[in-house]
Amino acid sequence: MSGRPYVVGVTGGIATGKSAVMAVLADLGADRIDADLVYRELIEPGQPLLERLRDRFGDMVIDADGHLDRTALGSIVFDDPVKLRELDAMTHPAVIEAIVARVAHAEAEVVAVEAVKLIESGMSSLCDETWLVVARPDLQRARLTARAGLSGEEADSRLAAQPAEETRRAVVDRVIDNSGSPDDLRRAIEALWSSLPPASLHL
Repeated sequence: MSGRPYVVGVTGGIATGKSAVMAVLADLGADRIDADLVYRELIEPGQPLLERLRDRFGDMVIDADGHLDRTALGSIVFDDPVKLRELDAMTHPAVIEAIVARVAHAEAEVVAVEAVKLIESGMSSLCDETWLVVARPDLQRARLTARAGLSGEEADSRLAAQPAEETRRAVVDRVIDNSGSPDDLRRAIEALWSSLPPASLHL
């Protein structure tokens, strides 16, 4: 392939079906990049980002095996907006830099980047277009309780902590409603895929 791939950013709230969208895109020929998996690689023992997190937040965020203790880190930052912003300021640029490098080496003509904070981190500026996956709140709740074993109250708490959907709708290019069947979702993704450049992608 010559030139830069076309980059589609995929985001959405918890249990809306972002992974299902990414799976369809992979079937259609896109390379996939999961921002959370990139972050996990960057915080492996010996990685510079892990050492920076230790320097900033203390040895307590490193477990006995030398890995990041995400629970311990979460207990520090999630109740402290200032520290959470500091964490984001440390991690987002590192993840974005790694994703830029992966996009540059991608072999497919389309690269799909999945990120929960695609918009909030500024990662959306790397994308040629952005897709927001949504679903009915009752379906999100049911999916959360089924897959994560959460109580209804726990699911409601996690859903309430999500960024406002209306804010995201105002800034993305496409909205995909994943409240229907898997076949409905696939047809919607195929229609969007057929609209992407270059023409060789058309089904």
